[in-house]
Amino acid sequence: MQPSLVTPMNKFRTLLIISLFSSFGLASLKVDQDLLEFYKNLHQNPELSLKEEKTAATLAKALEKEGIKVTFPFGGTGVVGLFQNGPGKTVLIRTDLDALPITENTSLPYASKRKALSKSGTEVGVMHACGHDIHMTNLLGTVRNLIKNKNRWKGTLLIIGQPAEEIGQGAENLLSAGLLKKFPRPDYALAFHVDSHLPAGKIAYVSGPVMAAADSVNVTIKGKGGHGALPQENIDPIVIASRFVLDLQTLISRERDPVEPSVISVGSFHCGTKHNITPETCQLELTVRSFTKKERTRIIEGIKRKAEANAQSSGAPAPSVEVSDEGTPSTHNDPALTAQLVGFLEKQLGKEAVVKGIPATVSEDFSRYGEAGIPAALLFLGSVSEKRLKKLQSTGKLPSLHSPFYYPDTEETLATGIEAMTAMVEGLLPLN
Repeated sequence: MQPSLVTPMNKFRTLLIISLFSSFGLASLKVDQDLLEFYKNLHQNPELSLKEEKTAATLAKALEKEGIKVTFPFGGTGVVGLFQNGPGKTVLIRTDLDALPITENTSLPYASKRKALSKSGTEVGVMHACGHDIHMTNLLGTVRNLIKNKNRWKGTLLIIGQPAEEIGQGAENLLSAGLLKKFPRPDYALAFHVDSHLPAGKIAYVSGPVMAAADSVNVTIKGKGGHGALPQENIDPIVIASRFVLDLQTLISRERDPVEPSVISVGSFHCGTKHNITPETCQLELTVRSFTKKERTRIIEGIKRKAEANAQSSGAPAPSVEVSDEGTPSTHNDPALTAQLVGFLEKQLGKEAVVKGIPATVSEDFSRYGEAGIPAALLFLGSVSEKRLKKLQSTGKLPSLHSPFYYPDTEETLATGIEAMTAMVEGLLPLN
């Protein structure tokens, strides 16, 4: 049973302390202890994709305390909040809710000890190894700050707590449930994602393609089983599958335009049960990353072609190639919107805090909002203090996201994230 919040929700009245630097006229945010406790509670109580009931309820309750009109549940375990502050445009700000099936190994005093059943029914550790707990806390702090200073902007906030980002289903579930029909249609969509290699205090941006499309492909290579000592009577699927894995690499090295980035990785290869038995089948699981629809189609068609050709060359039955429904399109930052946001951030945080990033072959279903026709931008939020970052880099022990050793320097990360997201929303929703 999940414990309640570490501190009562009514203590959120003092989430943020704002200090004004008169020489610059800018607001510097200091994160209140109650908001840090909210983060720690989320970190200690993670839930897997499509099972975020308590996480979502915690966020919904916190938003309601701030005066947000909340619809929960929506599209499964989703949360939709609405705050209307006079006439103007609508800005969607999104956080994701789900955690990963990873056993945490950070040794933090508030490390997750949660366990849950995986999709296959085995018990796994559960951890916020991708920073979704930071994303939720950052959203709550931003909402609090925007409401407290609602005299500085006009328009509508559409606040999204999105489930199942890690399996690429949450955004599609919300859109299919009528997100853009039952609520004001956004003029803009914004999100942050923590970056484990970017110093806390900095924001990175990319204009145009920022994250790759992702497809999960399941391949079954079929053969004819029998005694391993009598290969002439069998069709060995292990040999076919091994040849297929090597052949896949030519889809990248010999058939791809060299300036078109894409990736094929075989993450799972399972065949056989005993030394002297030739198995009937081999099961392979592939991940595919690409940035354009043309390249995405080319690779999937190429995988099918290579599998079939390898089977035919050995006289084997036709293989099975299935593309999982967990796929997501490439995330594309609207160039005009991105340029606006960079201007807002440089004015608020200073030019030295805003850096140009590079596209990444990881993926995000935030892409669905852009695909739905909303000008959208996802920016990266530095999450490791500069001192710790340099130490980890010097020792070769810098963890990536999805690592059991990853954790953010919470206060520095949130202070920058809240100030930055507030500045972007206020910039997009001016008083005149």
